[in-house]
Amino acid sequence: MESQMDYWTARALLEWQVEAGADEAIGDTPVDRYALDAKAPPVVAKPEAEAPSHVAVEVDPVGDAERAAQSAASLEELAAAMQSYPHCELRRGARNFVFCDGRADARVMIVGEAPGRDEDLEGRPFVGRAGQLLDKMLAAIDLSRQAQDAGQGVYITNVLPWRPPSNRTPEQAEIDMMVPFVRRHVALAKPEVLILMGNTPCQALLGKTGITRMRGGWVEVDGIPTMPMFHPAYLLRQAAAKREAWADLLSLRARLNG
Repeated sequence: MESQMDYWTARALLEWQVEAGADEAIGDTPVDRYALDAKAPPVVAKPEAEAPSHVAVEVDPVGDAERAAQSAASLEELAAAMQSYPHCELRRGARNFVFCDGRADARVMIVGEAPGRDEDLEGRPFVGRAGQLLDKMLAAIDLSRQAQDAGQGVYITNVLPWRPPSNRTPEQAEIDMMVPFVRRHVALAKPEVLILMGNTPCQALLGKTGITRMRGGWVEVDGIPTMPMFHPAYLLRQAAAKREAWADLLSLRARLNG
């Protein structure tokens, strides 16, 4: 039979444990730690920091336009790529997407600035007063967008396919993001001669403006003979410039005649 510990011995042991730091009971019975398996405690992985819900993504409108344009293998695919291009805010205020008019296999391709009110309503380039004057100018040298023969046909487009508010001049950022589409449009149409009507297409494809100095002079865009000309809208405001425009039309006719 075990002998019971006297009061003073038990008190002395308790005081010793308190002095050693064991001043709190955590169980009813003692535990022999040496008898337990020597296992490392499980490691609880800390949860990874959650990614922010809104991460800023750098947008490259010109790069996106370049990739979209180069992926188009036909004019139909190019039109679809331009319509789905999300970065040009002009599309939000325009009624219609204005892509082209005339014969795609024509010898002459004309690049204008942007749709106006009439073009935005109808969905075709050069259909207002300026377009009617353009048709008369072309007819004077035996060219037409309605021609049955490709040799007498004309293919027409603009730098911008959407109308700017109040027909304002396109901004540089808007021009820059459309340039890859315009160049691809020219490459797919493969015209013999390219006509740039006004400052905006000259800025887009030649990188400079000053139509009164450049008009009538032949240059090249991607290997294609190109001539800047006055925009018909300018001729409606400045009738005296029609004489120079007629000289440019004769130069175009002479180029086509070889």
